[in-house]
Amino acid sequence: MNPLTRPRHARPALIALAIAAGIGLAGTARAQAPASPTVPPTSSLDAMLFYQLLLGELNVRGGDPGSGYSLILDAARRQKDPELFRRAVDVALQGRSGESALAAARAWSQALPGDNEANRYVLQILLALNRVSEAGPVLRSVLQSTPANERNEAINAVPQTFARASDKALALAAVREALAPYFGQAAHGASAWTSLGRMELVNERPSAALDAARRGHAIDAASPFPALLALELLENGQGEAEPLIRQQIDAARNTTPRDLGVAVSYARVLLDLQRLRDARVQLERLTTRAPEHPEPWLLLGSLQVQDRAYDAATLSLQTYIGLVRDTSDARVRRGLTQAYLLMAEIAEKQQDFVAANAWIDRIDNPEDMLAAQLRRASVLARQGRLDEARQLLRSQPERRPDDVRLKLVSEAQLLRDFKAYRQSYEVYGEAAQRFPDEPDLLYDQALMAERAGLPAEMERLLRQLIDAKPDHHHAYNALGYALADRNERLPEAKQLIEKAVAMAPNDAYIQDSLGWVEFRMGNTDKALNILRDAYGKRPDPEIAAHLGEVLWAKGQRDEALRIWREGLLLGNDNETLQQTLRRLNVQP
Repeated sequence: MNPLTRPRHARPALIALAIAAGIGLAGTARAQAPASPTVPPTSSLDAMLFYQLLLGELNVRGGDPGSGYSLILDAARRQKDPELFRRAVDVALQGRSGESALAAARAWSQALPGDNEANRYVLQILLALNRVSEAGPVLRSVLQSTPANERNEAINAVPQTFARASDKALALAAVREALAPYFGQAAHGASAWTSLGRMELVNERPSAALDAARRGHAIDAASPFPALLALELLENGQGEAEPLIRQQIDAARNTTPRDLGVAVSYARVLLDLQRLRDARVQLERLTTRAPEHPEPWLLLGSLQVQDRAYDAATLSLQTYIGLVRDTSDARVRRGLTQAYLLMAEIAEKQQDFVAANAWIDRIDNPEDMLAAQLRRASVLARQGRLDEARQLLRSQPERRPDDVRLKLVSEAQLLRDFKAYRQSYEVYGEAAQRFPDEPDLLYDQALMAERAGLPAEMERLLRQLIDAKPDHHHAYNALGYALADRNERLPEAKQLIEKAVAMAPNDAYIQDSLGWVEFRMGNTDKALNILRDAYGKRPDPEIAAHLGEVLWAKGQRDEALRIWREGLLLGNDNETLQQTLRRLNVQP
């Protein structure tokens, strides 16, 4: 919960006593004369106040919230009671009178200057009324009255508090004004600069956000807050932020979950950016330095399965399972499901179908049943029971709205994995027709059209996708690569791939496409440099096929053979690699 808006735990309100007494009075009125409620001698709820509050509540319930609000606010001012002020604010808000709610909150703040909750109410109402320019001094008051040991939490929550402000520039100015006292403080400077940086980022000023992150990091190199901002910047293409992240990881103790948060998030970002080698290094470092922390083991195991390093993956995943097996945390339970599915995948790839089903049988979370059955269908297909596998997928219940799409995509992927390309293309077409607002379905259908021997259909679908979503870099890359691979319209192919590179410069697969089209155009040296870089980022059998062929063409036969052997170890069933070796009549 946002600490700038969280409610405090308060004593029972005077108004609640009045309501309770009023209900009792109304319930007995028909049978007997009303009796005056008994009031403890120490209570401030005298007869006059009681009837004022009761009348106020009756007005509110009777459809006259304005009169009720006035009576309750008057009582709040005279009693200086925070719960009566809160009730006045609530009545005004229920009556959709923001200005009255603001007046009550400000009266509360003036009557009880040390009450931090009053200032929080004023701040939230100002933001709701879009009076952002008035929020700076109020936010400063909130932060000043927040206990020092809770202040960083409150400062970190500031961007979330201002997230709905329509004027982002005014919000930035208000936050800068409020945080000014903390920028130079050792205890709060890292948080203050981070929150300002996030506001800069909302204003589409990434350079200013990076400067703020650096300033916060300079105050406290071990603080996770500037590093987490830098991670967000890195994810958005600001590579200059990466040194700050690494410095924080080195400076932090990396022994508690909070210390490890940046390092684990860094690994996740590297995975998202397809910098798999860097991610592996980071995860191996984490599992060495903090072997009792489970999440890095799961991420490392997932990456090792992707790289077909099954023995290493088994060790990583079993370590993770041992660390979290007895947990009741829902998020960790989902991670455990992922580990079981990965272990089932390993067993399936090793043709141990009994073990694969045994791992699937361990999944007992109802939310994960569909994922379990998807893996079970793959096991069936691997045993030559493809029709049975498809029927299993089609028969699964649809508990959530997304399950229909997931079932279709899973069936199409299953057919693709077992080289039933024409059927996969048709199922993807069914999915794309049923979910026309999801461009990735059109993309997947186009790829299957190419595999199914329908190049004209593939080009039509990809151009349709590019028209609908001009920033879909995978569509440009796929079309450019297909043209280059068929040795057709090479200048156009290069232009398409270069557009994809501009959108995703760190994607190894797109670099592979660029290297391949350069080779097709006769630029062998340039192609070699590009493909070496791509293979260094992402050792993959298809990239190995292309890099090996360029080396072979340059006469570097021994190195070509070495790369092809590596590619076969990564995936000996890769079609591009197998076709390359057959075409060149090579047996590495």
